[in-house]
Amino acid sequence: MIKLFNEENTVEQMLIHTAQENEWEYVAAKDVPRATDSVLVESWLQDALMRLNHITAEQAERVIYDLRAIIQSGMVPGGLIQANDQMRKKLFEENSYPFGENGDNINIKFFSDKADENQCVVTNQWEFPKSSVQGGKRLDLVFLINGIPMVIGEAKTPIKSAVTWGDGAVDMISYQKSIPEMFVPNIFVFSTEGKELQYASIGAKLEHWGPWFKDEQRHHGTLKDVHDNFAFLMNPLRLIDIYRFFTVFTATPSGEKIKIVCRYQQYLGGEAIVQRVIHTLSAGHGPKKGLIWHFQGSGKSWLMVFAAQKLRLMPQLEAPTIVIVDDRVDLEDQITGDFTRAEIPNIANATTKEALESFFEHDQRKILITTIFKFGDVENGRVLNRRDNIIVMVDEAHRTQEKDLGMKMRQALPNAFFFGLTGTPINKRDHNTFAAFGDEEDEGGYMSKYTFQNSVDDGATLELKFKTVPVEMHLNEEELQKEFDQMTDQISEDEKDELTRRTSVEAFFTADKRINEVCKYIVNHFRQYVEPTGMKAQVVVYNRECCVKYKHAIDALLGTTDQTTIVMHTGGDKADEYREWKRDRSEENKLLDEFRDPLSQLKIVIVTSKLLTGFDAPILQCMYLDKPMKDHTLLQAICRTNRKYTVDKKCGLIVDFVGVFDNVARSLAFDDETVKQVIKNIDEIKSLIPKFMQDCLSFFPGVDRTIGGWEGLQAAQQCLKDDKTKTDFAKHFSRLSKAWETVSPDEFLAPYQQDYGWLAQVYQSVRPVSSSGALIWTLLGAKTIEIIHQNIDTIDIGQPLEELVVDADVIDSVLEDEKKRNKKIIEVEKMLRLRLGEHKGDPGYKKFAEKLDELRQRMEENLISSIDFLKGLLETAKDVLEQEKRNNQPENKRAKARAALTELFESVKTDSTPIIVERVVNDIDENVVAIVRKFKDAFKSVEARKQIRQKLRSILWVKYSIKDNDVFEKAYSYIEQYY
Repeated sequence: MIKLFNEENTVEQMLIHTAQENEWEYVAAKDVPRATDSVLVESWLQDALMRLNHITAEQAERVIYDLRAIIQSGMVPGGLIQANDQMRKKLFEENSYPFGENGDNINIKFFSDKADENQCVVTNQWEFPKSSVQGGKRLDLVFLINGIPMVIGEAKTPIKSAVTWGDGAVDMISYQKSIPEMFVPNIFVFSTEGKELQYASIGAKLEHWGPWFKDEQRHHGTLKDVHDNFAFLMNPLRLIDIYRFFTVFTATPSGEKIKIVCRYQQYLGGEAIVQRVIHTLSAGHGPKKGLIWHFQGSGKSWLMVFAAQKLRLMPQLEAPTIVIVDDRVDLEDQITGDFTRAEIPNIANATTKEALESFFEHDQRKILITTIFKFGDVENGRVLNRRDNIIVMVDEAHRTQEKDLGMKMRQALPNAFFFGLTGTPINKRDHNTFAAFGDEEDEGGYMSKYTFQNSVDDGATLELKFKTVPVEMHLNEEELQKEFDQMTDQISEDEKDELTRRTSVEAFFTADKRINEVCKYIVNHFRQYVEPTGMKAQVVVYNRECCVKYKHAIDALLGTTDQTTIVMHTGGDKADEYREWKRDRSEENKLLDEFRDPLSQLKIVIVTSKLLTGFDAPILQCMYLDKPMKDHTLLQAICRTNRKYTVDKKCGLIVDFVGVFDNVARSLAFDDETVKQVIKNIDEIKSLIPKFMQDCLSFFPGVDRTIGGWEGLQAAQQCLKDDKTKTDFAKHFSRLSKAWETVSPDEFLAPYQQDYGWLAQVYQSVRPVSSSGALIWTLLGAKTIEIIHQNIDTIDIGQPLEELVVDADVIDSVLEDEKKRNKKIIEVEKMLRLRLGEHKGDPGYKKFAEKLDELRQRMEENLISSIDFLKGLLETAKDVLEQEKRNNQPENKRAKARAALTELFESVKTDSTPIIVERVVNDIDENVVAIVRKFKDAFKSVEARKQIRQKLRSILWVKYSIKDNDVFEKAYSYIEQYY
């Protein structure tokens, strides 16, 4: 006979079998010796307490009494998280009892660090309260260690397309409300349908659940994958480890207490740090560094908290010192806040060089949080502490090794471990980051890697979408050249070229006409797409002057000054132009909390360099980017927008006026071979440094470098009297400097550091003043920019494709004028390629992209005229618009919606709820369409979405008694997708 599958005989049994392979004993729920309403299996717990601590039954009962009291406190409304925190503290920290000799206090052990000394039991179909008159809740799987239920999970059927792990997650969330006492000792809850293994801490909403993977290969989708991931997760000692070290309780900005359990990448990365330290110290040799790349928003701060918690409590490390290093004061404050709110003990800060030196000289065994610049202030070559159990974790590692800061840190702590964490991929130009942190035994150069796509796939962050809006400035070039020649008739051609190069970019981004056009676009877009969702925006501009200009322009268009503000550095403002925007740290934090508040009037924050790294505001959805940036700075900036918020936030949006998308793609594209080549190149460069150094020193025969002051500098300069010698020395020093920056902060450089410092000072003292263009820029730069601004004819801001596809009679006038025609060709082709880029991966648009490439090739080979090329572009553009129109036909989308809803309700139809699916679908369809037609862009309107959800709930819950929240959310998602 053919046997059919269900959740109990497939997923549930597979999980039990996997647990048994992992040293868990299976006991049927009916055979577990527990009282009707007891969360603990007290006989098992009592036995473990007596066995592990050599105490009496009466003493064990006293301990159990305290646990019962904590469990009871979890039944108070809203008390579950607090009780869970108290339980964790009781199990690992506040566990002292007067059970020793003469009534001395001893620490009670609830678990052994030897697996075979714990009683690990898995059971299924656990009813709580047990056999009660009213009927208890039935939990699929419960995992107990020494009689304490530590993990609870739901197994769902793998054979129904409409049933997912989310159904089990919703069940778990409901049980925490109905029987909270069962979850007081809980480490985490999980759910799986045999494809995905998802888990969360108690109190987590559905959108905060995440996947667990056993390694960075991230296999999922089959029962075998779930088996392997589950086996790794459910190792009993690993569970206790996660509960003790990889869990924190903290507070949200509103003051609500929450529990955070590590994500798999935080566990893998944190554990890699811990194990490297333990193995190297126990062996007496081995790697003492490592590089961790976890993409922006994936929780590097918490990874450091978790690693620090475990490192501090490992007895074999003999009370280590942990050092957290940042490169910015605001990030130092942020991490200090994370550690403090999580109540991590023994935190210290070093805000001055003296405090840093004192901390290490007094040999403090704490967690120190400081900035890289404090090490930069330490005397060159000075050793602060030689202990080998100092572990340094450097946040944003790619930004901390500039100049010799990294080397001075290593000289101060010569035997320490150094782990670098970065949120952006290190590319082949970041030689010094690999040299400082990458170890050759790590595959690809990283100890742990968590990519941008990983974070999106896992739901840790949101997808980033780009909307490119080209902005072109047309100048009266003839008049501009005339005025420029008059102004610069006394300087050389090289100086003119330098002046032009330095002024052109600034002139472009600071032109009032251009700013006004860009601001019109920003305000229209914000009002249409961002404001209706209840979310907020950030405008990134060229410089501080632009911050003020943009605010005035946007305020004028909005008709109010309350909805925008500027956040920028005001240091060095000698003219006091920006005093209005000068705030101390507490004032700025208060302002940013206001921005995060959905009820606040503040909706747009304008910046130029501040808030582009480390700023966390999930309500921020859209960045209007009007500043050229690249590499790490760009990637960190755009990731301000992709933090998860409410279900309405589907992505982070970058409106790009600069054209940075290609740079983003290049920054994300790298491979392990590139990394290996970088590390190989560094070794080759190291071997050249002694020769480069000697070549530079050979310019100063007989000079005594121990003589300081003006006499020593004068003696060095006398060796570089003529211009040719100066030029030769500059070439040699430039070569040395590039090699030095590539290798730094490698300890290999230490013997050469004093000579390098001396050469660098001599080089600076003889550098020419005017040939660099600095003097010319100071004298003529502002005037050149003014001339460019005065000669702007028009500003063209990217038009939608629809507006570029015009009627034949308009085209005729364009075709008659070659200049107009060429301009139109550039404009249409650019917007057409951008539009096709939005449909990348959709096979329905592939033919249009191919046709466009064919047209371009024929044009370049002179097989068609520019007129025919433009006609072909317009024809293709019309075809693309028609295809979009067909795809968005209401009747087509409505048919898809009805089909999806029909499949959903067929899958949940049972004998106990014999709904007529067609009737349910008709009711939803008719009512939703009626609401949608009342609003323009209904799903961008908060009120429309509210009405649709209310109507849907009344249909499902009231009319048809389908009171399943996950079904409701799925139905709503289909409505939003198709209507």
